[in-house]
Amino acid sequence: MLTHPQFDPVALQIGPVAIHWYGLTYLVAFGLFLWLASLRVKKPWFADAGWTRRDVEDLLFYGVLGVVLGGRLGFVLFYNLGHYLQNPLEVFAVWKGGMSFHGGMLGVAVALAAYSWTRKRPVLQTFDVIAPCVPTGLASGRIGNFINGELWGRVADPSLPWAMVFPQSGSEQPRHPSQLYQFALEGLLLFAFLWLYGRKQRAPGQVAAAFVFGYGVCRFVVEYFRQPDKGLENLPLGLSMGQWLCVPMILGGALWWWWAGQRAQKANAA
Repeated sequence: MLTHPQFDPVALQIGPVAIHWYGLTYLVAFGLFLWLASLRVKKPWFADAGWTRRDVEDLLFYGVLGVVLGGRLGFVLFYNLGHYLQNPLEVFAVWKGGMSFHGGMLGVAVALAAYSWTRKRPVLQTFDVIAPCVPTGLASGRIGNFINGELWGRVADPSLPWAMVFPQSGSEQPRHPSQLYQFALEGLLLFAFLWLYGRKQRAPGQVAAAFVFGYGVCRFVVEYFRQPDKGLENLPLGLSMGQWLCVPMILGGALWWWWAGQRAQKANAA
């Protein structure tokens, strides 16, 4: 069995200033987004609509706000509402951890809708610009989770070559390194699919719909290997909270993709 390397969470210490690995993974995520989205807006169908590098920088600002506010609110509502109802001031204690991807995604959607409204751009076009640029940020974040030894997986068969003991879990049982599974599926695989799919002009909204569907599928699969959050181990049908949150993503993403295609066909026929 392998043992988690127990990385020092601090990458660099300069006097009283500590730079954490997790913070660096966020910087990598932002840098990759700026680079990839800048390439996206050079596509003829975006460039002809007036998209520029400046728009990409503004999108990043709106997106960060959406991730932080939506991610925290989603964690409060989806994962530990009872605790926060009893301790409402802890909702603002973000330094104690607690962010939800699904909440962050909803927050980003609202933030980008606001951006589109203020700039008088079609919201589906805005979603399509950023969709293929998101998975690399997710991949970077999962590496940060692994470095911190958090969000470990379920107990694994000791004979599994990559089964790993996470001392932070409070036990010596071998577990799936689910952070790396998520890095591979939600990050690299989803990015490759969306980047290739988005190389051609699609019906407005279809690239974004493919992201919603693809992430839902990848996360649903990975949840079978990820340790459920404490207190949420016995949900209906044996599914985790993450899986239940992915069900509407899968169904909604597929319906959205179909609707976008039908809408484009009707527009072209008119």
